[in-house]
Amino acid sequence: MTSPRRTTGSDQLPAHPSMGRPVLRAVPGNPEVDLPRSQEGQQPQRLLTVLLGDFWHGRREHLPSAALVALLADFDVTTVGARAALSRLSRRGVLESSRVGRNTYYGLTAQAAVVVLENVHRLRAFGARHDPWDGRWTVAAFSLPEDQRDVRHSVRSRLRWLGFAPLYDGMWVSPRPVAEPARRVFAELGVLASTVLTTTVDARRSDPRPPMAAWDLTELRADYEEFIATNAGLRDRALAGEISGAEAMVARVGLLNAWWRFPSSDPDLPLELLPERWPRRGARELFAETYGSLGPPAAEHFRARLAQTAPDLAPLASYQRADGSSGTTAGPAPR
Repeated sequence: MTSPRRTTGSDQLPAHPSMGRPVLRAVPGNPEVDLPRSQEGQQPQRLLTVLLGDFWHGRREHLPSAALVALLADFDVTTVGARAALSRLSRRGVLESSRVGRNTYYGLTAQAAVVVLENVHRLRAFGARHDPWDGRWTVAAFSLPEDQRDVRHSVRSRLRWLGFAPLYDGMWVSPRPVAEPARRVFAELGVLASTVLTTTVDARRSDPRPPMAAWDLTELRADYEEFIATNAGLRDRALAGEISGAEAMVARVGLLNAWWRFPSSDPDLPLELLPERWPRRGARELFAETYGSLGPPAAEHFRARLAQTAPDLAPLASYQRADGSSGTTAGPAPR
């Protein structure tokens, strides 16, 4: 069977940017791209975007709908639910489709691929670096009328993804140099009553609500400690090679989804501002070890599913490690 839209050259997305501080950029303001939001539980639309971003990393070839349905079945998503997710993602501008005979294929649109890869890159890089802080704060202030609740929600979501937190309802702060991305958010969403500035805080002042009050460090510490406690056993089993097949793929996607909350709730807060024995480094090490160890068996299962309907595409599947390097599973595509 010949697969559609095999692309190479300039249409091929880069494998991974150089490792450094996570790129804190707003999701491109393209109205044709509407990625599914992070929610509790297994959401078929979100699962599809994570699977494509993780195992079909940077590739533009379309995949058979039958293979995508089979992959979602490993997450207990019904055939009806899987096909509905494909249809909805297409309507949202996340997926595009093509046909060969009676077979339908799907792949990320060019715009969605950029957003998905950027998000996955940031997730993998989060917590890996501990750069010295320059003492500067980025402040973003805005005002919106009550009847623009959808715009307000979009502003808040995108500012939080940039690493901001609300000090007050209309004043958000970040210890990172993200002034230009914040200005782009306001411009793209048409928020005219807004301003972004960079400032320092005089440590001698006794402010009733200093910038760090925007983060609940007690809750954040508890979240990190819960992540470590919940996934310690998974790491041990993964390192011992005890997880394979669908279980490895489901566990890896679940781990990535669990890690997803931290870049928004903790913009790599400078160590200078944090209590001693902060658990982020330990959580990051656990994530990196587990995510990397689950990569080979998870990718092997992804390839096996794909080989059932598109054996020519199966060898192209790969997995990414937390340090940004790529890995492939050895051997011919499973039959």
